[in-house]
Amino acid sequence: MSTKQTPAAGPSATTPPGALTAAAALTALEGLALAGLGVYMLFVGVFGDPDSPQQAETGGITLLALAALPLIAARGLRRGRRWSRGPALITQLMALPVAWTLFHTGGAMIAAAVALALAAVAVVALLLNPATTEALGIGPRDAG
Repeated sequence: MSTKQTPAAGPSATTPPGALTAAAALTALEGLALAGLGVYMLFVGVFGDPDSPQQAETGGITLLALAALPLIAARGLRRGRRWSRGPALITQLMALPVAWTLFHTGGAMIAAAVALALAAVAVVALLLNPATTEALGIGPRDAG
């Protein structure tokens, strides 16, 4: 008798679906953008001339810590881990109010807001895709 192995339980012999790979890539890109902004704020706080160096440094450290969530989630998605969908979805739900705030800031931030909102909605759609949920072992099980 052969036993059936779920995709989330171990390495899969098949390639992950494109939706899962795209979700992992977009989530990683968001994490890298947060980390980059955090490094920039930290750098400006330490070596630049901000109005409040302490606030810039604290903001930079906070962004670096926040960047860990999407980066860890992206790694889990890429490896097909079931647990990674939750943190990835939470990241997108946090990104939407940020996009809304950036949009109402005006100017060049409108483009950043639109890009962030589109990425967040795209990742949510990709994570809810039936092929993705099945690959992560979240979808309905086979009856036979």
